[in-house]
Amino acid sequence: MTLLAVGINYNTAPVSIRERLAFPAEMLDISLKNLYKYRDISEAAILSTCNRTEFYFRAAEANPQNLVDWIAETKQINPYEFSPYLYSHTDNETIRHMFRVACGLDSMILGEPQILGQMKTAYQAAYQAGTLGKTLSKLFHHTFSAAKKVRTDTAIGSSPVSVAFAAVQLAQQIFDKLSNQTALLIGAGETIELTARHLHHYGVGKILIANRTYDKAHMLASQFNGYAISLSELPEHLAEADIVVSSTASQLPILGKGLVESAIKKRKHKPIFMVDLAVPRDIEPEVEQLRDVYLYTVDDLQNTVNQNMDSRRQAAEQAEEIIDTKVEHFLAWLRSQGAQETIRDYRHQAEQTRDEVLQKALAQLSNGANSEEVLERLAHTLTNKLIHTPCAQLREAGANDRHDLIAASREIFKLR
Repeated sequence: MTLLAVGINYNTAPVSIRERLAFPAEMLDISLKNLYKYRDISEAAILSTCNRTEFYFRAAEANPQNLVDWIAETKQINPYEFSPYLYSHTDNETIRHMFRVACGLDSMILGEPQILGQMKTAYQAAYQAGTLGKTLSKLFHHTFSAAKKVRTDTAIGSSPVSVAFAAVQLAQQIFDKLSNQTALLIGAGETIELTARHLHHYGVGKILIANRTYDKAHMLASQFNGYAISLSELPEHLAEADIVVSSTASQLPILGKGLVESAIKKRKHKPIFMVDLAVPRDIEPEVEQLRDVYLYTVDDLQNTVNQNMDSRRQAAEQAEEIIDTKVEHFLAWLRSQGAQETIRDYRHQAEQTRDEVLQKALAQLSNGANSEEVLERLAHTLTNKLIHTPCAQLREAGANDRHDLIAASREIFKLR
C-alpha cells in the first residue's frame, strides 16, 4: 500500500479552479464515504480551504489517476480542466508535505496558524466518516505533533505579518487592556474586516464600524457584536474612540486635523491611537502634529511586517530541521509495522503451544498426579516445544553456511 497526497493550492491553480474543487463542510461526510469506496483506496481524508484542496489517502498503487477520475465524476468536471493544476506526493514526500502544510510552511502567509485548525477539522471529518485506518490516523497525529513542536520551538508564528495584525499588536502595546478600549474602524473592506477580527479575538471592549454604505457597515459589525454608523456620523462618534483604524478607497482625506482636534478636546486630551492603512491617505498628515494623537501610516507598519517576514523565514529554516526529525520518527513507526504480522503470528504459535501443554498438565492433576512432577514436566515440555523449531532452523543455517541467520538470531535472542 502507498501513501499519497494530491491537491491544488494558491500557487498551482487560479481561484476559478480552486472554487470548483472545493468541498464545503456539509459535503465532506458523503464525499469521504464515496471516495473510500472508490476502487483501490483504503483510507482517505480531505482538506478543503479557500487556498487549497488536498486529498490524503492510501491506495494499492502509487497512481493518482483513480483520484482524478473520482473528482471528475463527483464534481462533474472534465479532467483536462483541472488535472494540469494538480500536484502529487507519494510515501515519504506525502508525510513531509502534510507536516509542512500543518506548520504553515506551505501557506500564502508563511507560518499562519489557521491551517493547523483546518487540518484538525479534516482529520475529525474523516474520523467521523469512518474513512481513517491505522496508518493515516497515525500520520495525522504525528502531523499535529510536528506542528506543535514547530510552534513551541521556533518563532514562526510570533510576529505579525499583515498590516491589520501589526496594527492590533501595536494597540496592545499602547493600551494595558484592550477590553477597556473602544475601536472605530472606517471602511468595510478586507483589511478592516481582518482588523475587526483580530480586535474581537483579543477582546476589545467595543467596535464601531463606519462606512459610506451603512448596510455594509452593519453586516460587518454584526459579526463582531459591534455597531454601525455612516461616515456622516463620524463627528459625533470620533471622541468615543481610543483606537481608530481607517482603510477606504476615498481619494480625499476622511479625517482632518480640525475634526480630530475637536475630538481630543471632547476627550479631555485622553490619547487616541490612529492607524491609516489607506492609499491615498484617509487621515490628514497634519493630524500627527496634535498632542495626544499617535498616528501610524501603512508605511510605518509595512516596515514592521517586512522585518517580521525575515524573522519568519529564519524560523522556517529551523522548522524544516524539526520536520526532518519528525518525518524520520514516522518512517520508523511505519517500518515497525512490517514486523507486526510476524510478531502476531509468533505470539499466536507460542500461545497455542502453551495451551496444549497446559491442558495436558491440568488433566494429569485431575487424575491425581503429583503436582510437583506435573509442574516440572510442564516446564520441561513447554521449553522443548518453544525452542525446538528455532534450534532446528539454526542447525540447518549452520549446515548451509548461513552465518547471517546465525548472527541475526544471536541479536534477536540477545545472546552474548
